[in-house]
Amino acid sequence: MLTPECSRDVQLQFLKPTELEQRAKAFPVVYVPFGPIEWHGYHLPLGCDALKAHGILCKTAEQYGGVVYPPFFLHDGWNLDHLTPTLTDLFQRLKNTGFRVIIGVSGHNVQGMIDMINDALEPVTADDTVRGIGIWEISLSRGEECSTDHAAKWETSDMLFFYPDRVDLSALGEDAINLDMKSPSGIGGLDPREHASAEVGRRCAELASEAIGQKARELLASLPEEHQAFGKPAIEVEHWWMV
Repeated sequence: MLTPECSRDVQLQFLKPTELEQRAKAFPVVYVPFGPIEWHGYHLPLGCDALKAHGILCKTAEQYGGVVYPPFFLHDGWNLDHLTPTLTDLFQRLKNTGFRVIIGVSGHNVQGMIDMINDALEPVTADDTVRGIGIWEISLSRGEECSTDHAAKWETSDMLFFYPDRVDLSALGEDAINLDMKSPSGIGGLDPREHASAEVGRRCAELASEAIGQKARELLASLPEEHQAFGKPAIEVEHWWMV
């Protein structure tokens, strides 16, 4: 049974050099979660998108291996002339660290986010020594048991599973609310008071993390054999400055 706690053993910021080396040599994959700070109804935290992506990626790393980069709170509405090269620099640094697969996952389900990630990855993966992909957290698992919306059934369920203490359904009151993304509720989808639950979130996270893990394995296996192993002999000072 999937549990909501995110292990520190898979989160890059908590790892010591020898721990990172062990995990990276076993499965040289790094996952990078993205999302904006934006309105998610009166009942959810503003950072919902990146938080749910981060939680799902932690579950992926716990089951399949690899490490999770800290969540990036940004979006494609920023100046991409500046932002895309910055992300390319990040992905290049992760490549230089020795990772062979870089998976950028947006919890903000608009096409611009995926285009931004993939555009930033393109020059990093061009030499065929690493693989990279940008996806939504549900791109590979979307269906009746795993989907998305805006602060409605699905996103509220994700947060009820991962961060129940940050969800306050009572803030929505008891009267009818609009579910068309417009003011005053800013919610789009099925009424979370009726349709959201931690169990719905758990199942969606389970399916999403499994699908992303399988994709990570597929991408690593698609590399030439000589580039499937971690790209550095060790995590040492001369190989590891900052990412």
